[in-house]
Amino acid sequence: MGLKSFCLKKSLWVFHFAGASCNNCDIEILDVLTPRYDAERFGIQLVGSPRHADVILVSGSINQRDKPRLLEVYEQAAKPVFVVAFGACGCTGGIFAEGNTFAGPVDKIIPVDAYIPGCPPKPEAMLSGIVKLTKQI
Repeated sequence: MGLKSFCLKKSLWVFHFAGASCNNCDIEILDVLTPRYDAERFGIQLVGSPRHADVILVSGSINQRDKPRLLEVYEQAAKPVFVVAFGACGCTGGIFAEGNTFAGPVDKIIPVDAYIPGCPPKPEAMLSGIVKLTKQI
């Protein structure tokens, strides 16, 4: 196991990219950070810059205006970076998939390593998905 893999297993820094959505997923992401769920016990921490992130968490559907921004965030992140599609909108486009500004699901724009479906996914599902991602590393 390389040094990078060892470090990632112990501490994942997550950058949250919020696409066009209803913001219910954002509320659930914030709930994971509360003492009730305590994501930091797994080493999960939200960071404010994709340059410091090990994981890009994408919630919401990606529209034409968000697509170049998502590509820019992905390019800015230090490699290897893992991408997690979060929520029904992040995984498939959800209720916004039939809209005329929909640019496609996240996995058609950038490579996705894990999916956490739901509308919105519960905090337990998010923790489970991130823990499974660490086992993948």
